[in-house]
Amino acid sequence: MSRTVVVGLDGSPASLAAAEWAAREARLRRLPLKLLHAVEYWAPPYGYASLAGAPAPAPASTEYWGERIPREAFEQLTERHPGLEISTEQMDGQPLTVLADAAQEAEVLVLGSRGLGAMTAFLVGSVSQAVLAHAERPVVVVRTGSWMESAYLSAPDGSGPQEGAYRPVVLGLDLSRPCDELLDYAFHAAAARRAPLRVVHGWSMPPAYTFDPALIAPEIRDGMAAGTATALGDALRPWRSKYPEVRVEEESSVGPAAGHLVEASAGASLVVVGRRIRRSAIGTHLGPVAHALLHHSAAPVAVVPHP
Repeated sequence: MSRTVVVGLDGSPASLAAAEWAAREARLRRLPLKLLHAVEYWAPPYGYASLAGAPAPAPASTEYWGERIPREAFEQLTERHPGLEISTEQMDGQPLTVLADAAQEAEVLVLGSRGLGAMTAFLVGSVSQAVLAHAERPVVVVRTGSWMESAYLSAPDGSGPQEGAYRPVVLGLDLSRPCDELLDYAFHAAAARRAPLRVVHGWSMPPAYTFDPALIAPEIRDGMAAGTATALGDALRPWRSKYPEVRVEEESSVGPAAGHLVEASAGASLVVVGRRIRRSAIGTHLGPVAHALLHHSAAPVAVVPHP
């Protein structure tokens, strides 16, 4: 299996933003970049031209745009990223099928998502959601907007973002399932960026205290907090040894993890969360934390599937 960063292109501003992010990711990982465009030939129903009063779309027009979209993206990215190995591929078929197949063979698949402003950062389309829910390789969703500026620290002279000086990578870690795939992806992403890794874990009080937290004695609450922090440190210790160059910031807080991660995304270059692999045909297959981030994160979101 060739290790490649793959980005899905459809000519939209969102997919072009994703292509730029993917090019930078490919440079960081020292991997080739593939621009993938799915062409779905649409056959109008019988009698379309006479009933609608307009001719059916010509296949030649579809072929023209199908060729032009990856070609123009290739030219722009080649100019901005000299030395990066970039290829294009145009495949016939439904975008969902093409992207899902590509995800299985990619080191990481990158998709674009339209931004909706400060309150709702992502508009994740049905195709992207389906690919996220079924891919067994990491998928990154990038929104249009100012992700490029927010990914980098400000220059000391205040002239703008200092390209190459990345903000922290944020990892949402569930201590009940601290899987290797998720931890390795997050540590590798931080190491490649030479950025700190901020590990966020949200925990809850026992059900007996959820109705009235005042019932729990301060020493018990503090003991639970200390125990959770210790468990978080134990889970990260082997990975600190494997990636000694990565500075790790541990954060264990009471409350839903989704809220803490959305807040942390405002100062992150990337947010990394996990998704359990479920092969059932029923359901969205995206947990509440990933779902919240895909709609509200200020930074690109990497969804890493794991057993």
